[in-house]
Amino acid sequence: MAANTTLVVAVAILLAIAVYLNTVPADFAYDDNRAIVGNQDVRPTEPLLNLFRNDFWGTPISHSGSHKSYRPLCILSFRLNYLISGLDPRSYHLLNVLLHAVVAALFAWLAGTLFDWEEVPTFLASIMFSLHPVHTEAVAGVVGRADVGACAFFLLALVAYMKYCESRAGESIESKLHKKTYLRTTSCLALASMLTKEHGITVLAVCAVYDLFVTQRCSVMDIVSMLRNKPAKKRIQTEGLKSLACTTCALVLIRLYVMGFTKPSFSSSDNPIASDKSLLTRTLTFLYLPVVNLQLLCYPKWLSFDWSMNSIPLIRSIEDSRNLLTLFLYSVLYFIGSRICRALNNRADITCNINNNDEPCQCETNTRIDAGVLGMAMLILPYLPASNLIFYVGFVVAERVLYIPSMGYCILIAIGADYLLKNMPSVKYIWMTTLALLVVSYMARTVQRNEDWLTEESLYKSGIAVNPPKSYGNLGNVLSQAGRKSEAEQAYRKAVQHRPNMADVHYNLGLLMHEQGRYDEALESYQTAVRYRPTLALAHLNIGLILVILGRKQEAETVFKHTASIDGTGLKDPKLHEVTKTSALYNLGKLYTDAGKHHLALKVFEKAVTTMPRSYQPQSLYNMIGETYARMENFTAAEKWYLEALNVKPDHVPAILTYAKLLSKVNKSAQAESLFKRAIELRPGDVDSFRHYGQFLQDAKRPQDAAKIISKAARLMPYDFDTVFAAASALREAKRNEEAESFYRKAVRLRPREAAAHMNLGAMLHVNGKLHEAEQSYLEALRLKPSDAQTEANLAKLRQLLNKQTVR
Repeated sequence: MAANTTLVVAVAILLAIAVYLNTVPADFAYDDNRAIVGNQDVRPTEPLLNLFRNDFWGTPISHSGSHKSYRPLCILSFRLNYLISGLDPRSYHLLNVLLHAVVAALFAWLAGTLFDWEEVPTFLASIMFSLHPVHTEAVAGVVGRADVGACAFFLLALVAYMKYCESRAGESIESKLHKKTYLRTTSCLALASMLTKEHGITVLAVCAVYDLFVTQRCSVMDIVSMLRNKPAKKRIQTEGLKSLACTTCALVLIRLYVMGFTKPSFSSSDNPIASDKSLLTRTLTFLYLPVVNLQLLCYPKWLSFDWSMNSIPLIRSIEDSRNLLTLFLYSVLYFIGSRICRALNNRADITCNINNNDEPCQCETNTRIDAGVLGMAMLILPYLPASNLIFYVGFVVAERVLYIPSMGYCILIAIGADYLLKNMPSVKYIWMTTLALLVVSYMARTVQRNEDWLTEESLYKSGIAVNPPKSYGNLGNVLSQAGRKSEAEQAYRKAVQHRPNMADVHYNLGLLMHEQGRYDEALESYQTAVRYRPTLALAHLNIGLILVILGRKQEAETVFKHTASIDGTGLKDPKLHEVTKTSALYNLGKLYTDAGKHHLALKVFEKAVTTMPRSYQPQSLYNMIGETYARMENFTAAEKWYLEALNVKPDHVPAILTYAKLLSKVNKSAQAESLFKRAIELRPGDVDSFRHYGQFLQDAKRPQDAAKIISKAARLMPYDFDTVFAAASALREAKRNEEAESFYRKAVRLRPREAAAHMNLGAMLHVNGKLHEAEQSYLEALRLKPSDAQTEANLAKLRQLLNKQTVR
């Protein structure tokens, strides 16, 4: 029974949208953060040409550390999303879902054409593709748009070539024009597919298979004869094949040119098989990988966001039982391939003569052979670039690269199911029930897997069973950002238990402890990270920062100098590396400034300014240069750099405050006060802004205003001794004695062993007439700091007063 074309396409679209609609509210996850959130090429402020100069991750493709993944059309689509909604992930996910629906519609049309719109195989193939769980990474992960978009262009290119094959029989001028148009369209769409994701180029090979075996009905021997330049039984039309070959050569040359005719380098953790020294291990494991991929297609229970590291244990011996699965798979492929080749060699065209036109007639057998040939081609050819069998790639297994090959899988499953239903009528309903259960289970698994992609936390937790070290490491980052520090630390420690040499995890664990003030432990983690990855500049930088905190300034100086000199060749993220090197120079200069070595500091700052990358935000550097000049009392130069900092970032509060302090020094009080107020307006919760403004007011002999401002600072930071003590002193100067006493009491509670706190509390109690309490405070101050002249003098005055009261 023939299927209704519109109905098939509509069902495919509706199912594709229905099962993936729950991904729309999802956050950005995993690779989305680097490819979109952290990729400046997505921003409209970056030159559009950068899309064609940089790789998928925003790294210049000419850089030695580039991933060499060149997908400018995909990045362009992210840029359009950014123009519409900024970094709101919902619009990105919605576009992914709609694009998947478009691909599902195109594939439904292709399946219908292959199966001559026969109801069962057409519906089954199109529905399985719309629902398949292995597509979740490509659709639910925004970066998966590269695969979905490449598939859309892939199908359009194939359709264009099919149209060319249809028009080839015509001899009219119009037909010839159509042929050329279809060929050019095929080439352009193949280019678009490749520029969306690299393996899109394989559509040209699939077109060649379609032309030879489906349209021209060649046998394998015909192809062999053609390749050997020997006469074949069948005259093969080569116009389209030559166009495909020329386009392939041109696209390969373009791709190699873009890469600078160099290949990318990948870490051993990304692809541990490729870096293994044993030829036997590499061979056996790489031959086994198609088994894993086929398992993902047939039984998609175990899905993971990442299959790197040891998620697939290496096969080191012939005796490994997994070799039996490898042998079985290739035996099945050989059996299917030989059957197809035999059918191609043996089938004879059945022709019907109508109006003197000889055309190959369709019959059920031919339809099944055509679909089988194209299904095998679409399953195998697009997978080959990612298989590691031709060249090494930066991953072991990736679910999203199966998006295009899954079309071939769905076609083959539909052929098999249709065959069983027609040739085993006695158990037809059993087979139909089985197929219905398969479709329903795929739908349920897809919806369930989509839930894992809603948040990074759920995604990484779902991957623990497959890839524990990577999952725990990433989970630790998410938990740390959420403020769940204890859980984050546990996750990091579990990650390094599974894989001790993960430099990033050691660095992140160090960062966590650094933030908690556990400096010795943090230093140890940073040093471990550096041991496993000596070029990790961020870890070196943070080692220097901790050494400064610990007072080991000379060691810190050495570390900062080394960090600024680390070579970035071969690194995955050269932009971050160069930014870190500039930060090291900034901190080195700051170290010199704090030590009074101002001229040396300025030399370091000058180097930082001349070598900093475009992505570095220089406002802090400019502000520090201004502060150095201010300490040298070169106020003109200081003002210039403060203004440079504010020109780069007008709301940079540290520069506003330092510039305000400078203006105060040069008696421009009105301008200074305006800046202090602006700083408070920009950061109403920033204690430093209130503190500096309060000091300015004290210097201006405005005690009431100063007391008001510094008291606000103390309320913002009630557990900071210095702020509370300063508020108490300001209130005392403003003659607000009761409030001053209250703040001095808080200061004593915060730091009970601080002699100055007890002495000032005593003085305030003395003034407020609480003489006996004042005496106790003075005595405690003297106990903590014996023979303090000021305290002894105050105590003497107090006792004289007490004696007078006693005499009366």
